[in-house]
Amino acid sequence: MTRFRQALARQARGYGRGLVACLCLAAAASPVGAREIQPRVHVRQGDLQGVAAPAGGVVAYKGVPYAKPPVGDLRWRPPVPAPAWTGVRQAEEFGQACLQPPQSPTGLYSGGIASPSEDCLTLNVWAPADPGKTGGRKLPVMVWIHGGALAGGGSSEPLYDGVKFAQQGVVFVSINYRLGLMGYLAHPALSAESPRRLSGNYGLLDQIEALRWVRDNIAAFGGDPEHVTIAGESAGGLSVIALLASPEARGLFDKAIVQSGYMPSYRALHDQTLGLTSAETAGAALGAAAGASDAAALRAADPATLFMAGLKTGWAPEPVIDGVVLKRQLAETFARGEQAKVPVLAGFNEGEIRSLLFLMPKAPDSQAAYEADVRRRFGAQADPYLAVYPGTDPRADVMASVRDGLYGWAAQYLARQQAEVGQPAYLYYFRHSTPAQRARDLAAFHASELPYVFGQVGPSAAIGPNWPRPPLTVEETRLSDAMSGYWASFVRDGAPTAAGETPWPRYTVDQRAYLDIHERPSAERDLQPAAFAWADGLVAGRRQQARAWRYDIGYSAFPPPTADQEGRVDVPVAKQLPGNR
Repeated sequence: MTRFRQALARQARGYGRGLVACLCLAAAASPVGAREIQPRVHVRQGDLQGVAAPAGGVVAYKGVPYAKPPVGDLRWRPPVPAPAWTGVRQAEEFGQACLQPPQSPTGLYSGGIASPSEDCLTLNVWAPADPGKTGGRKLPVMVWIHGGALAGGGSSEPLYDGVKFAQQGVVFVSINYRLGLMGYLAHPALSAESPRRLSGNYGLLDQIEALRWVRDNIAAFGGDPEHVTIAGESAGGLSVIALLASPEARGLFDKAIVQSGYMPSYRALHDQTLGLTSAETAGAALGAAAGASDAAALRAADPATLFMAGLKTGWAPEPVIDGVVLKRQLAETFARGEQAKVPVLAGFNEGEIRSLLFLMPKAPDSQAAYEADVRRRFGAQADPYLAVYPGTDPRADVMASVRDGLYGWAAQYLARQQAEVGQPAYLYYFRHSTPAQRARDLAAFHASELPYVFGQVGPSAAIGPNWPRPPLTVEETRLSDAMSGYWASFVRDGAPTAAGETPWPRYTVDQRAYLDIHERPSAERDLQPAAFAWADGLVAGRRQQARAWRYDIGYSAFPPPTADQEGRVDVPVAKQLPGNR
């Protein structure tokens, strides 16, 4: 843990200056002049004028407000529905991204998002230009929640272009939601002023408000408000899991897609639980470091000052178990069968940790050193662990153990729990890679499936400058067509299919079928049974012992005792570094 905080501290001064610069640029930005365009719809707030997508056959409406700007007295309050406007509102340009640290220009995931601002609660809609071609039937809807560790990213990322889905008869919606401190800070003073005595989870409440906007307005775009799939990757996948668990989101969607989601335990709002201090305590420490002890002082504080205080205190954005929006730990909600009873498509990538090395402890130099270290720390659990991860290649086994404990366990647990309540579940394992990825030791890295899902292959693909882009070949194009087809058909029918490709088998508890996505998709059974059993047993044991399971998983499951027992599991604080996900 210390090494992550030291890395943050070394860069904190520069990031603070960069955040101030971003804030100044955002404040100075002038509106983009609108040009006359044709597509127009009427939503509850008023008329919108969109733009025809360059690909043809698709119209887009961008930067549509679904809530009031969460600024001034609305900072750290639940979202308030956007007010009506007069005249025709131009919806040709993306809204600003939510406030976040500046991206590193060399970061793998950097590039392409709009300038940041607290005034950011907007969404975007892509729809077929001629809904009449559907024979009058309402179209299925997909709501995309971007990743970025709940600290960065935005719906304006070029990779998330909705054209490919709209061309397949899906109304595609992407949303912004409050991030970092603005989205997830809990504090006793903020709870005290809330009618429900709640704070934190503002970003999650934004996502729910966006879904309410979709329910109330998507028919204007040809969409079916009763036929909505929520989808997301990484922190977006985590958000989908949280929405599945939240009673507040019930009835706002009927299917869910979770790509590389994760499900650790989180802090309770008011009380110390599972050995973790409360979210209010963590927020109070941040406020004290920023010199802001009450709600008025927090709202008056400069965001850069708050961000620096977050770095100093090790605060990181995460969902809050508040007893209302999230009634209990996410895994516990699914174990009790209290989650939304909807079909789910979920999966993870073979090389998740190759681009997230900060999640991985240093591996020993030899198999002998690896085994000795495991036996020293794991005790009676050493033999079961070494049976799965023997350390023949120490670095590869450490990496695999973290992947399996974080992303692999969440995907398989989610599929199993939905199947156990009688819902269709579909599991995938993405192993495909390209020569450019392998040359950088990034084969099947975290988020590398996204260009295929969104149809972004070849030199013109709208992905960041540091991303090893998929080449424009017959094989890559076919795989992209297959994946976008599977995803679109799941949104449409609740069962993923793709023309000319293998049928995707439904996951069941006894057969544990899944789709292996390598050079071509293939139907397989029983994905990594020993690895899943190890991770599932670890989480079950922690639940029984009332202990937290966070990022002390896999090779880090039994670290040596330290004076900072809680800090050692808070690795995601490093994800505040721009460019991390």
